[in-house]
Amino acid sequence: MGSKWRKAKVALGLNMCLYVPKTLEESPAPDTAGGGFSDAISLSPTTPHRNSECHVDMPTTPTPSSSGLRLPKQHSFKSSKSTCTICLMSMKPGQGHAIFTAECSHSFHFNCITSNVKHGNQICPVCRAKWKEIPFQSPLTDNISQPRSRNGHVHLSQDDAWMTVVRRIPPARLVTNRNISTLFQTAEPGVFDDDEVVDHQSFGNQKSSSTDVANHHSIGVIEVKTWPEISAVSKSASHKNFTVLVHLKAPHAGQSSRAPVDLVTVLDVSGSMAGTKLALLKRAMGFVIQNLGPADRLSVIVFSSTARRLFPLRRMSDTGKQEALQSVNSLSSNGGTNIAEALKKSAKIMTDRKWKNPVSSIILLSDGQDTYTVNSPSVSATQINYKSLLPVSMQRNAASGLHIPVHAFGFGADHDAVSMHSISETSGGTFSFIEAESVIQDAFAQCIGGLLSVVVQELHVEVECVHPVLHLCSIKAGSYNSNLTSDSRRGNIQVGDLYADEERDFLVMIDIPADDRSSNDMTLVKVKCTYKDPISKDLVTLDDVRDVKIERPDTIRQLVVSMEVDKQRNRLRSAGAMAEARAAAENGDLAAAVSVLERCRKTLSETVSAEAGDRLCIALDAELREMQERMANRRVYESSGRAYVLSGLSSHSWQRATARGDSTDSTSLIQAYQTPSMADMVSRSQTMYLGSPAPRPPLRSMLSFPARKQPR
Repeated sequence: MGSKWRKAKVALGLNMCLYVPKTLEESPAPDTAGGGFSDAISLSPTTPHRNSECHVDMPTTPTPSSSGLRLPKQHSFKSSKSTCTICLMSMKPGQGHAIFTAECSHSFHFNCITSNVKHGNQICPVCRAKWKEIPFQSPLTDNISQPRSRNGHVHLSQDDAWMTVVRRIPPARLVTNRNISTLFQTAEPGVFDDDEVVDHQSFGNQKSSSTDVANHHSIGVIEVKTWPEISAVSKSASHKNFTVLVHLKAPHAGQSSRAPVDLVTVLDVSGSMAGTKLALLKRAMGFVIQNLGPADRLSVIVFSSTARRLFPLRRMSDTGKQEALQSVNSLSSNGGTNIAEALKKSAKIMTDRKWKNPVSSIILLSDGQDTYTVNSPSVSATQINYKSLLPVSMQRNAASGLHIPVHAFGFGADHDAVSMHSISETSGGTFSFIEAESVIQDAFAQCIGGLLSVVVQELHVEVECVHPVLHLCSIKAGSYNSNLTSDSRRGNIQVGDLYADEERDFLVMIDIPADDRSSNDMTLVKVKCTYKDPISKDLVTLDDVRDVKIERPDTIRQLVVSMEVDKQRNRLRSAGAMAEARAAAENGDLAAAVSVLERCRKTLSETVSAEAGDRLCIALDAELREMQERMANRRVYESSGRAYVLSGLSSHSWQRATARGDSTDSTSLIQAYQTPSMADMVSRSQTMYLGSPAPRPPLRSMLSFPARKQPR
């Protein structure tokens, strides 16, 4: 049939690009240059098949779940003969490593490929060709298929304890494919207490003798600043909900050491992840594995209709990394989506572990909806409880004390954004929306860039009224737990962990009564912080923060308005409008949702900071405008608007960076609250492609935070 198409093209004199469908007879053997994406393409680069006549890129993923997601041309996988696709290390001749070239022409380090095939996997990790001959290692005492010359003599190196052979596979014993379902057939231990011992030597576990800040050398000290909304309130006037901004900034990351991490990645390998999605997920996991240190520990859970732990918490030493890469490389996709069971297993890993690193976190990625819990036929829409997907022991307010954030990544147009957002919100993690499949690695990079730079833990902020006539009204703290004492004289905020250089802003509302007997100034509140150093485990206390004061003159001649307070009010105002618009959209009234966002934009434009050209206000306006566009109609809202809004709410409520799609540039992440460590890891992701430089489109920052002015 293909030849007929070609003859017709020539006969008609058509000088055009034509895709000629190949018949089964014309289909070549597995493409030795790297075929199209398949489930098995993992950490190795390949190139989509191209028609030799017209050079048209062929479809890479025919499945409906991913056909709408296009892989940018610059991200196409390309086979690299100088890189081993299993360990991702250099594979140049003469570097002291044997190289094995398979019958399909793909090459690997000999040790890597023998380890890969020793359990019966006889399929090329790159092109999925079924090998008839596989590499094999055997001790000298083994008599299996020793290579001989024509005269029958065995050629062995006298100082080599192992011999290398190529072993012919009997056709009857050929393994056709390693499906993910085979991973679920091996019995798991009843208790996940087989974690590898933590490496205290790598980060120094010596505790200092004092918790005094002056003698505290493990990390720097949190920076605390305060701003009153205006500089003065006359004695004869009262002021309800007077706003004081409390600004915190974590110390910079130390160069010599950091707190190691226990990380569990929970990965969706259901049928909808087939093809390009799974290939890019493997590449992203390869980046994560390569950037973990020898003191960090990793465990991987994969789930489809059920869930399975690939390996226990293991240190990412050179050996640990290689085995982790091989485990991820072996994955393929099929089945349904059982998020709940996967999260239970991740909780079990964290609960049962014998050893603990200072920082613990879970990363969850899924492109579908849980088909076994909230979408069960026995559960009606009115009974859905998305929080049930997260084990009770992992919820923030759980009595178990297991406070481990789940950073959830919703992938593509078909994922359940409501479930993923609820899981992250309940656990204290963030929710990111990965709209374009090419940004999976960058999104993961941003997340681990933060996790690998934790410098503050268990941060607790206390605000106390100083003047006896003052009372606190409320504390605007987003999703952070906050409360007031019964006499409204003190308030508390539970902040938790902070990444290096990460900032937090909280608005404290105070009632200031008229007071003709007061002096010419008034001290409003004082701020106290306590937190734990994750490396030394010392408890640090900061109670010498400068008190917040305002003037109380009889007559105000000049009033100074704080731009910092105004900007944070705008941020909270925008987040509130997003939540209100989302509620209207979920009720089916998209017009009302768009109207809410439009009113907020108008209000922002009239504020002091916006009129001064503040960059944060400009960025907030752009974000609100983007949400309006994603609420243009029901189809757009269902496919991307809901996830985009929920990711924005997650970012603003925690004041932490999330990844979000951008309609104008599908490779962009909105870098709100992005720290230098996170930006550095994203940059590393964009400039390194499986260990070698490659051009990647830059991420465009839509929401940036300018340097702060000193408080007045």
